[in-house]
Amino acid sequence: MPAVVRGAPDDLRHSRNVRQVITSDLARQAADVLAERTGVEQHDIALVMGSGWLPAADALGEPVAEIPAASLPGFVQPAVEGHGGTIRSIALGDRRLLVFLGRTHFYEGHGVAKVVHGVRTAAAAGVKTLVLTNGCGGLNPAWSPGTPVLISDHINLTATSPIEGANFVDLTDLYSSRLRALVREVDPSLDEGVYVQLPGPHYETPAEIRMIGAIGGDLVGMSTTLEAIAAREAGMEVLGLSLVTNAAAGMTGEPLNHEEVLEAGRSAATRMGALLADVLPRF
Repeated sequence: MPAVVRGAPDDLRHSRNVRQVITSDLARQAADVLAERTGVEQHDIALVMGSGWLPAADALGEPVAEIPAASLPGFVQPAVEGHGGTIRSIALGDRRLLVFLGRTHFYEGHGVAKVVHGVRTAAAAGVKTLVLTNGCGGLNPAWSPGTPVLISDHINLTATSPIEGANFVDLTDLYSSRLRALVREVDPSLDEGVYVQLPGPHYETPAEIRMIGAIGGDLVGMSTTLEAIAAREAGMEVLGLSLVTNAAAGMTGEPLNHEEVLEAGRSAATRMGALLADVLPRF
């Protein structure tokens, strides 16, 4: 008879528990350093600025402090052009806003814990509302480059999760219908759609885009879903906002490139900045 490896499940659970403790400790340490360097003990709202969104950041007001993210425990320097790698603390009336100028992507190879470390640090810093932005491909031909679209739901095709162990987090209404309604009070013209994340870093094939459309996807990119899941686990309310930077692969016959993502962001900076500046104080 084959030998029975006793205790293996307990060993696996112990390993997961150790990783979770380390992850939690790093987020707490980063939040403590953040409070010390910004002079703000607790923040209320966090905003992650995705590809193409950085030009809109200046519309949010003068930062109280701006620090390199990589100088905080657990953070790594973003490797993607258009992701600044700093964190700003901004006063919005009586609210305090954390702005992450860039993010770590899953395809950078640092592991899922690094991808969601900013979200967990924000939660440790007291944040209750998280706004996730991204630049993405659009499957709806009516969405020209520079069109903002609210995320109503997502499909995670990365084959991973930031949550480990028997922690069965409900993802119903993950992208808050309440927050989407508040945004529509500012801009009733905004459409919404289902965002699909693939691992990247290569762009999708036309066949993959046809599949994504068939399973209900409207937007496609390489970020956001893992952060949203981590935010729900932490008890945060989430708003997702995509900037359509290009038509999805195969829809125009033109090849895709990262420069058009950045150019769409530059072109839409005034509108996106005004939208965020008007919306965030309402949260």
